[in-house]
Amino acid sequence: MNRRNVLKAGFATGALSLAPRVASADVGFTPVPKGWRTFELTTRLEPTFADKAWIPLPTFKADDWQRPGNVSWTGNARVAERVLDPKYGAEMLRVEWATNEQSPVIEVTTQVQTQNRSLQPGQGSAAPLGADERRFNLEPTDLLPVDGLVKETAEGIVRGAVGDVDKARALYQWVVENTSRDPKTKGCGVGDVSWMLKTGNLNGKCADLNALYVAMARSVGLPARDLYGIRVVPSQFGYKSLGAGSEIVTKAQHCRAEVWLEGSGWTPVDPADVRKVVLEEPPGNLALTNLKVTAARRTLFGACEMNWLAYNMAHDVKLPGSNGPAVEFLMYPQAEIAGTRLDSLDPDTFKYVITAKELTPT
Repeated sequence: MNRRNVLKAGFATGALSLAPRVASADVGFTPVPKGWRTFELTTRLEPTFADKAWIPLPTFKADDWQRPGNVSWTGNARVAERVLDPKYGAEMLRVEWATNEQSPVIEVTTQVQTQNRSLQPGQGSAAPLGADERRFNLEPTDLLPVDGLVKETAEGIVRGAVGDVDKARALYQWVVENTSRDPKTKGCGVGDVSWMLKTGNLNGKCADLNALYVAMARSVGLPARDLYGIRVVPSQFGYKSLGAGSEIVTKAQHCRAEVWLEGSGWTPVDPADVRKVVLEEPPGNLALTNLKVTAARRTLFGACEMNWLAYNMAHDVKLPGSNGPAVEFLMYPQAEIAGTRLDSLDPDTFKYVITAKELTPT
């Protein structure tokens, strides 16, 4: 899709996306809060000859859907300390090994409680968003501009929308309709929104497609944010594409998005997972009219299943103690040897494994 077609699609879809949501013949994708579940996430690094590492911790706190718990670690590091990104508060374990350590190892275990989310967008009694937090969640980042082509496209999409809920829904429907998931994209993608719109290449994975939503939402005055995390167990609603396939979740990272709406407050939106259902839900390459797709499309604007843990909402993260470049987001372990960054998307060479399990209440 080239730039001209992107803009044409934006102007056309703005009206279509305000139509009533299609009800599925219900496949039962109805995540609602019904009690807290406890998960244990373990990240084990054995990076040959590495001297530094940074491990994201799932300690994002949200009173109604995520409660971080105990964090512990073992290994032979010379230094291991919990540190925060100063701008976003993203927490990580910063590790240093002695330069002569031949077999560096660190294993970090975190317990987290989660609860499903289900909101009616724009309805409820959420406390107002403070002026500083609103301003913060309308700012551009290095890869998420909120002016130029981003703003032009978003304004075309929301033209005719009445109120913030209709604007948020119009953007969501547009991303669902006009993007696609690319299985060849490394990791979760990068989220270079300007490049996506300039080239008309709206393919990618969750960090691309949900970043597109967040940037466009911010550009039209809707506070929005990405949440970076990891799937930990299978879906309880039968979606093979929306859960972890085993206890080994090394490659199960997933970025979600939220938009702030008066009434419902921070409201989950995940157009990227709708496109994941389209591509990956058996037998694959489903039509947008497929019942499992329409159910996901309806549900993922306002609700989400919490078989997923949130690490943080940070962009452009400068790793403490590193002279290397900032990472676009902190969702994968990072490590360096003599200042050279290892490939975080190649866990077999990097040598790290992430495992997850649900703990049975005692």
